[in-house]
Amino acid sequence: MTTYEDKPWLAQLTDAQRAPVQAPPSALHAFRAAVTRAPDRTALAYFDGRLSYAETDALSDGLAGHLAARGLRPGDRAVVMLQNTPHYVLAVLAVWKAGGVVVPVNPMYKAAETRHVLDDAEVTAVICADRTWAAFLRDTAAQAPSIRLALTADERGLQTRGDPRVLPAEPAGPQEGADDLLTAARAGAPAPAVPAPTATDIALISYTSGTSGTPKGATNTHGNISHNAERQRTGLQLPDGSAYFALAPLFHITGMVCELAACLASAGTLALAYRFEAGTVLDAFREHRPAFTVGPSTAFMALMAHPDATPDHFASFRMLSSGGAPLPPALVETFRATFGPYLHNGYGLTECTAPCASVPPGKQAPVDKVSGTLAVGVPAPDTVVRIVDEAGRDLPFGEQGEITVRGPQVVPGYWRRPDATAEAIPGGELRTGDIGFMDRDGWLYVVDRKKDMINASGFKVWPREVEDVLYRHPAVREAAVVGVPDAYRGETVKAYVSLRPGASCTPDELAGYCKERLAAYKYPRAVEVLPELPKTTSGKILRRELRGRG
Repeated sequence: MTTYEDKPWLAQLTDAQRAPVQAPPSALHAFRAAVTRAPDRTALAYFDGRLSYAETDALSDGLAGHLAARGLRPGDRAVVMLQNTPHYVLAVLAVWKAGGVVVPVNPMYKAAETRHVLDDAEVTAVICADRTWAAFLRDTAAQAPSIRLALTADERGLQTRGDPRVLPAEPAGPQEGADDLLTAARAGAPAPAVPAPTATDIALISYTSGTSGTPKGATNTHGNISHNAERQRTGLQLPDGSAYFALAPLFHITGMVCELAACLASAGTLALAYRFEAGTVLDAFREHRPAFTVGPSTAFMALMAHPDATPDHFASFRMLSSGGAPLPPALVETFRATFGPYLHNGYGLTECTAPCASVPPGKQAPVDKVSGTLAVGVPAPDTVVRIVDEAGRDLPFGEQGEITVRGPQVVPGYWRRPDATAEAIPGGELRTGDIGFMDRDGWLYVVDRKKDMINASGFKVWPREVEDVLYRHPAVREAAVVGVPDAYRGETVKAYVSLRPGASCTPDELAGYCKERLAAYKYPRAVEVLPELPKTTSGKILRRELRGRG
């Protein structure tokens, strides 16, 4: 009898994709190799600005020297709180060159959220935008006793176009209590003579979104990152030096690994556009002609809805990937019919350093005939994904249970949280908290988050199934389904939707559409139309905020 340990998904991969990878110990090793073999190649493209690999190396050396001179020691933690700019990449490389640990922080965080990270990670250095420092971080950092130094960046730097759709009109100017990042980098201090990172050294402390309590710091090692980046490079089989577009934010694990680290492994060009804005992104696609990008389904929905979008905007791509948020089958088909490319699904978590399953190039994900769920892909050849019951026992193929992951991308644990580590990663195997199933051919399907299941009169309702039906309605742009209290049923199903530009549809029409296609206990008894659904900056729709609306 075939088991998960037999890895039936290997049959979906080519010989090249099945082959073992020899990843360097860290992405910093990959970067240095790229500097050696292609020093004059553009490493970073930011609107009309360009930095070569040699220039990026020199600037990050200077910044590393400054950090070390100001007191950052090997093993110290440094917050990097920036948008998708060259400054972000320079900061990450500099911290690693100084032997430090990067703590990526969402630049949309407010004071209390940031303070938790500063205290929990006992941060030594803060690297952020000048406006963030002026708005609240200077005062917040002053209350964190571990912080010894701060650097701020004018994110309008290293380009001259000043796109008003995303960039502030004026610089904030020098900041009290902080040094200027580019001034420090250009001063040319030599990088400190510290040992190169090993595969087991911590590279990132990535704080989870906190959907199940206080955010915890996942300790992504240099080896975790380098392995997944090398798997990405060999799996995509893009020409050396290809352009990658940073659609996902770099502070998110998907952007860090699948865009930045994979690009460095390929000695490629990373194209950056500050933050997501559909028109700006479409212009960047035409300017930089990237071969690869990855982003949440919500980003592709926004691009598809933009009135100026044409097939030419996507003509250069060899691969488009979606991850971080559920990918409705209807979106895949509509996108392909409109623009040509097929959207390849993927699945991963912060704790498994981004992808642990994806749709291989040249393959199309099947759709489960019973639930209508689109497969998220197949696991990597050196990864074991199992579907287990509450006791951790293997469930048969096709049966729903919790998804577990074991492999070289799984983090060793949470920062200073041994109890949380033992609960979530017993014996090195990640209990994801996601419910899914695997078919006999090795395709993995994610049904929903375990905690998001709705119990309506004793019947289980998975929000994803209802959302997928809503996405098939021609007027629906975004959809999210939650359980709300109900005196009779205990919980009942409520849907929130946003509509496509120019479309109109009443809540009753949408509820009726679902009623025709779903069992009586599954269809939404209430539908609310909103202009936009709340989302994280990585594009995930925030069901927890919608639950609070009632």
